Order: sequence, then structure tokens, then C-alpha cells
Amino acid sequence: MIASLLIANRGEIARRIIRTARRLGVRTVAVFSDADTDALHVRDADAAVHLGPSPAAESYLRGDKIIAAAKESGAEAIHPGYGFLSENADFAQAVIDAGLIWVGPPPAAIRAMGLKDAAKSLMASAGVPVTPGYLGEDQSPERLAREAAAIGYPVLIKAVAGGGGKGMRKVATSAEFDAALSAAKREAKAAFGDDRVLLETYVSRPRHIEVQVFGDTHGNVVHLFERDCSLQRRHQKVIEEAPAPGMDEATRSAICDAAVRAAKAVAYEGAGTIEFIADASQGLRADRIWFMEMNTRLQVEHPVTEAVTGVDLVEWQLRVASGEPLPLTQDQIKFNGYAIEARLYAENPAKKFLPSTGKLTQFQLPSGWLRIESAVEEGGEITPFYDPMIAKLITHSDDRAHAAHMLAAACGSTFIGPVKTNAGFLARCLSHPRFIAGDVDTAFIETEAESLATPPLSQESLWRIALDGKELPPLAGFRLNAPSSPTTLTVEIDGAVSQIEIETSTNPDAWPNYVAKINGLAPTTPSGSICVKPPILIQDGDTHEFLFPRRASTRHAAASDGAIRSPMPGRIVSAEVKSGDTVAQGQTLLVLEAMKMEHVLAAPFAGVVEDLVSAGQVEEGQVLARIKP
Repeated sequence: MIASLLIANRGEIARRIIRTARRLGVRTVAVFSDADTDALHVRDADAAVHLGPSPAAESYLRGDKIIAAAKESGAEAIHPGYGFLSENADFAQAVIDAGLIWVGPPPAAIRAMGLKDAAKSLMASAGVPVTPGYLGEDQSPERLAREAAAIGYPVLIKAVAGGGGKGMRKVATSAEFDAALSAAKREAKAAFGDDRVLLETYVSRPRHIEVQVFGDTHGNVVHLFERDCSLQRRHQKVIEEAPAPGMDEATRSAICDAAVRAAKAVAYEGAGTIEFIADASQGLRADRIWFMEMNTRLQVEHPVTEAVTGVDLVEWQLRVASGEPLPLTQDQIKFNGYAIEARLYAENPAKKFLPSTGKLTQFQLPSGWLRIESAVEEGGEITPFYDPMIAKLITHSDDRAHAAHMLAAACGSTFIGPVKTNAGFLARCLSHPRFIAGDVDTAFIETEAESLATPPLSQESLWRIALDGKELPPLAGFRLNAPSSPTTLTVEIDGAVSQIEIETSTNPDAWPNYVAKINGLAPTTPSGSICVKPPILIQDGDTHEFLFPRRASTRHAAASDGAIRSPMPGRIVSAEVKSGDTVAQGQTLLVLEAMKMEHVLAAPFAGVVEDLVSAGQVEEGQVLARIKP
């Protein structure tokens, strides 16, 4: 067994690997950037080495610094985690050339599966079904447009070197193709340094099914069954589960056998995931599932596979890297029950899942009946430098509906603020009748957007807000548990000015002993979980900021003033207009790259562009343009 291990990653990823390594008696070395000086993964490890400044490009993506840190700290092996350099074949080779053990697949396997077009050709030759499309070398816009027309709209543009939805665009008509292609290539170039794309037929009712595979250095390859990762926003997974709902044994056998063939075709070693796209319009069928890509690393969602199989996949990684054979044969691997994972992100579902940054003044996760993978704590900070994931919450049960219910309850009882999170949104997804019935596809979140939207504040929540403002002049004469005439407060909730009207009951023993209205309407939304830490109120996992007039800040620019402000620190990658241009309401002005995603900033109303910032790094709240009516 490896004696000492450097983990070339951060956050919950590093902490997960450290936990298994410690159980096996393996010494661990963490690496960290300036932003992570006091991070939990640094405190967990036996030793730690500083890599450099906060931006990943200057720290966690510097392979030379990581190899030097391994040698400096006496580590004999490097585990890349997932993300960052985990699928970088050149880094893997450099680790091996430095005389260190690489805890991952051979560089040749990473290269073979790293480019989507080449990987699909390889899979087709290995007898693995692939999605129909165009994988050619000719990348001219004219050729791509002709191929798209030949495939038939709608088509999917995908970055050859990509993942995580970056460089991916669905195109409904030929009129949209050129603009979508330009955006996909620009995003792919920024994310992967490679703007080549491929085209695929667009599956109308797609499900994302993936199979966990594992190989060793003795020629053995096994699968550990499938996962369903269909619930996604912006092509990025938010809820994953194992096994896949509605999967019969014949289809399971077909897809898992295909995954093993795929891994054997590249002489795979270590943990990997074969991802498939399924046409679920007629249920899951073996003849309607196609190879999509391979992730040559451990996956974020690996805990659900661990839950149903009882296997520690990180332990298997370390054993395989140490030269040991796989601990179990295919016949010995069984699965039991149902496991579901929810990814808790610092993001605002009400604003198209825009990432949220800042201090975690309030941070409380549920405990006792679920597995939690996290690397943040109260008083910590969500920075713009890395992925905004806060935690992964995982439940396991003999009954799928029960697992979903437990996880929904966990998400709904999460108290985090003032940073916005998707906790309440996750709870609503997990409680949705369609999800409970297993009726899922990758368009679920988009299709059910209205029913998944943040609900209005409950009567109790409005009352709690009113209590925080009870010292203000508008509440003169206001008393708790006593009759009074209606009292109205002006309050800013989530940036919008509202009126809360409170009238107490004549029965002081009644609960609730009041009637609350907001903007003249009495909400009826029930609430099972409320936490107040002024000026934050958290209702069923959803975080709301409230400010009274005398404390209200001026940070929120009304749309009517025409100021276009940066929602977070980032970099302007495209200016679609210039100062002096006349624009229509909703027209794209700028494209901002922040937290590994592109964000479109549009005109709030028709007018003339002034004071445009067309390039460079920008700060949160910075005015990037003004629209003059």
C-alpha cells in the first residue's frame, strides 16, 4: 500500500480522499492557495504545502508546483481528485516521469477518451453504440452548418475537449446556428484551450445514465452498476441517484456490459465513468441508449455508488495504484437499496442560478441521518475563484421514495446565509410528484420551473421580519399578543421594496395570533423550517435578505436607472455592442465569465448605450454600462 499521498485538489474532494487514506494508515499531504490558507482540507491533512495565489491557474492548475510539493513533502504518490488536473494526460505523465505514483488511469487512456470525437470513433469500433452526429476534422462554419442541416434540427453542438456543459449549445433552427456555434467555440476555447466542436442529433427526451467502471493493472475490469444524473441546470448535475429509476435487468445488463467493453478498449486502470445518453420517450431501452463520453477520474457523485454497493471507491483507487488486483470480482459486486445525492451550491435559483459569493455568517447543515461531504464552515467564505459547491448531501434507503423524502427534509432544514443557496430548490425537486414517480429527464428543471420557483414568504416569516422592525417609528403602539389596529412596515426583501401589514388577533392565546399580508396579499404558503438571524431569514432552505428603510443600503440599482452592474467578480469575454449604439429591451450587451460560467448581461429597456466597459477584469457591483432611455 502507498505510504504517503499528496492530494492535488481542494475542498470536499480533498477531505473525502483524506478520510479514506487516514483509515488505511496512509500519510496525507494537502496543497493550498492563498484563499485556502485556513481551509478545512489543509487542517485535516498530516502536512500541507502552499502553491501560490488564489486563482487556480496560478496554484491548483500548476502541475510543476504540485510535483515539487510532492517531492518537498516526501509524498510518493499524487491523487488528483476530480476536476482541476485529474484528466490532464500531460500532468499524469509528468507525475510518472518524476518517479511518483499516479493514482489514476494511464495517460494513454486519458488521451484516448479526452477528445469526444476520437473517443466516439474508438467506441464505435469497440462495438459500443454511439449517438449519430458529425465528428469530422473540417471545422469551418460552412461545413458545420451543412452537417447540422444533414443531421436535422434540433442539433447539439458540443466542445470536443469539454465537459460540465461548457461549450455546449442546443440549436433549434438553422437561423440560430451561426450565433450558437460562435458562443460554443468561444466558451470551449476559454475553458479548455480548444475551440473544436462536434455535432450530435438532439434527443428530445434525454436521460443522463452513467456506469461506474474500475480496472486494475492485472487486466481486470468490472462495473459497479449505473447512476442516473438527469436532473441538471445549465447542463450541470444537481441531483444524482443509483440505481436509475425504471431500469430493467435486461437494459442494465446491456448498458453495463457496453461500459466494460468501453473501458477494456483503452486498457483502463482505476476509477472511471462511462456516460450514456438515453432516449426516454419510450422508457429505458437498450437500443435507445448511446455512448456520450468517458470521465477518466472519480466522479462528484461517486457516494451514491458507494452507498448501494458498500464499496469505498477511493480505497480501490489506492489499492490499484499500489499494484493490487481489484478486491472483488464482477459476480461479487451487488447493490442494495436506493441512494440519492444533492449538490448544495452557493447560487441563486431565482436569478437563473447565478453563483453567490460572500461570508457564511449563518451555516448549519442537518445531521444524523445522511452522509455529508463538505469543506466549509460558519465564518468561512465562498470566493469567486473556485466552483461554488458548498456540500453534497446523500441519503440511502431500501425505498426510493423514502430516500427522496429524507433528502428533501435535509435540504429544507439547511440554514445558510447571507450567501444564497439552492437548498430550498433542491427540496422542491426531491418532493416533486414527477421526481417521486421516477419521471425524470434532463429537461425536468426547465420544464417544471414554475412549480420549482421560490415560494412566497409565509405568514410566520412575515411576522418574524416584522418583529425585527418593531422598534421603528411605524410600529408605534404595536404590542405582541394584544389587539391593535393594522400596522404597515416598508421593507426591502431580496432587493425589492414591499409593504408588510400586521394585524394581531383579539385572542392572545391563539397561535398564530396575527394576520400578515405582503403588498396587500395574505400568503398561505406553509413553512416547516424557519431561521432568523437579522437581516437574514431562511425559510425551508431559501435565504432571504430583509432591510428596513433606515438601514437599507444603496447597493441595489433599480433597473429604471439603466445601470448595468457586474453580479460578481469576473472577466468580460465579449462586448456585443459599443457606446453610442441603440439597443432593444433584452438585447445582449456583454458576456461575463465568472466562476467557470458565462453570464449574459442584457439591456433592461430600450435606449442608447453609454459608458461601456468592453474588456478586462471587473469587480462585483461595478457599473459596466448605462442605458439612457
